[in-house]
Amino acid sequence: MGRIIKYLFYLAVLACVGLVGYAYIGPFFGADFSAPQTEIRTPLILDAN
Repeated sequence: MGRIIKYLFYLAVLACVGLVGYAYIGPFFGADFSAPQTEIRTPLILDAN
């Protein structure tokens, strides 16, 4: 049982390292993580009475 938990822990650490590595190296391979840059305008009517 302890061996399974140890392997799952190693797998989780490896997955975290892989995710961080992909976040840093991904843009060099064409992955774009930036948010879409679009302007959104909504009319606002203020009632001052």
